[in-house]
Amino acid sequence: MTISTILIVALFSFLPISELRGGIPMGVARGMELWQAALVSTAFNLAVVPAAYIFLETMHKLLYRFAWYKKLFDRFVERTRHKIEKSVNAFGALGLFVFVAIPLPVTGAWTGTLGAWLLGMKKRQAVPALLMGVVVAGIIVTLVVGLGIQALSFFVKQG
Repeated sequence: MTISTILIVALFSFLPISELRGGIPMGVARGMELWQAALVSTAFNLAVVPAAYIFLETMHKLLYRFAWYKKLFDRFVERTRHKIEKSVNAFGALGLFVFVAIPLPVTGAWTGTLGAWLLGMKKRQAVPALLMGVVVAGIIVTLVVGLGIQALSFFVKQG
């Protein structure tokens, strides 16, 4: 496991689109043990929650003055609000947890944190739900990747 591999996995795990769903498979593809990829990916995806809150409470307010950012952010916000509002309104922090924990496209820590912020959830309710959701998503992705590796190994031995 090289520093460049760790940095690539960390970057993939921190980016809004790939998050854990990209970080763990990328780590394994670059030669990391599954547990190492899962650990690095989960750690950096957990870091998204405070980073997103810091961004939304500081830089966002400055950038929102620019028309290009406002247009981009408002478009993204509307999609995020639409995806998360029903589950959060119906189930609160539990709905937020489930939203983040199920590793589907656009259901990770970035979208969950933005959704909680948009809907005015208190941090003391949202942050634990977000962090637990990331951990569960990490476990799910690790299991799926591990099962994929086992299946691939089985078919290679058979063929």
